[in-house]
Amino acid sequence: MEKIFSKYEQIKAFFKEKYNSLSILDRYVLKQLSDVFILGVIIFTSIIFASETFTQLIKQISLYGIPFHIALMMIILNLPQVFVLTIPISTLFATVMTVNDLSLKSEITIFKACGISIERVARPIFCFALLMTVVSFCINEFVVPIASTQSKSLAIYSLEQKHIPENKMNFTVKDIDKDNNLKRLFYAQWCKDKTLNNVTVIDISNPKNIQIVQAKKGATSDYGWKFTDGVIYTISKNGKIFNTSFFEESDVSFGIGDVNEMVKENTSEFNFFKLMKHIKKQKGHLEKKVKLEYEINLFDKLALPITTLALAIIGVPLAITPPRVRYNRGFLFSILIIFIYYVIRALSLNLGETGAIHPLFAAWAPVIIISLIGGVLFYKKAFKI
Repeated sequence: MEKIFSKYEQIKAFFKEKYNSLSILDRYVLKQLSDVFILGVIIFTSIIFASETFTQLIKQISLYGIPFHIALMMIILNLPQVFVLTIPISTLFATVMTVNDLSLKSEITIFKACGISIERVARPIFCFALLMTVVSFCINEFVVPIASTQSKSLAIYSLEQKHIPENKMNFTVKDIDKDNNLKRLFYAQWCKDKTLNNVTVIDISNPKNIQIVQAKKGATSDYGWKFTDGVIYTISKNGKIFNTSFFEESDVSFGIGDVNEMVKENTSEFNFFKLMKHIKKQKGHLEKKVKLEYEINLFDKLALPITTLALAIIGVPLAITPPRVRYNRGFLFSILIIFIYYVIRALSLNLGETGAIHPLFAAWAPVIIISLIGGVLFYKKAFKI
């Protein structure tokens, strides 16, 4: 712990020294930029959390029976993925609001009169955007895969344990589907150490027959339910016994569909290089649609962080307000640029998933388009007289 604290202090001292070595102009711009950036992260993270993540929380609690504290922990573990999305948006928001504020206060005009060009004013903004690009990439590469894997493990653990009430005797548990129809009925004489003793399970999920499992012991496993020392009866709907099977150990996939639904393989569990190896390893076994999705996600792991810099490039020239305009247009421009970017992104990703365009271009098209437009606008504002 002392080593970690010492390392933190060294890093803090390094950045403080670098910050103090900056010019007054750079520190002035960076101070305003960082304040608005933090506000943007809070706002946009809250919006995404309220609109998407909170909905998933309610779904997991109501549909899969996951306890609230576990579902909340899964949501927290998914926050790094949200930060990867909000960092580019917040950087754009901070860029536009800062430059627009400088322009409205006529500070841009004063800088020009003092021989300070727009390019010089924008330099700390681009450096900040580049730093946020690196931060976004590091979060996406090193934090998101670990957090996603932990979230998946919590989902499996919760679904495995949800039917085992500890230290109860002579109890029954109903397993109900989405339409509130009974699928299975569990009875156990008592439960100790997460193990059901003298358990009986009546499975009516199959419309063709009824299955009855009687066993001395039962517990959940990664593959479903594990029963020991028991018998399985398969009975037709009219009461005729089809089959009777005795067993010492048997794995039955009761409820395993819930687990498969909750923990589908997700590319967020891989960083760039691991996903590349995974695609090569599964190349001959993946469907064309799945392969295209994987390849798009692979290239998007690089393109999405770079979006931070691209949005800063287009944000600077659009935020410079003409002298006759005396109101703040920064927020409106931020929303407009974000809307245009996500329209282009959604279109290119959909075209890539259908195979209409190459996965590499599908992931990078929004970045290229925004960068080109931003580069032209910035050149006209900063260098063209």
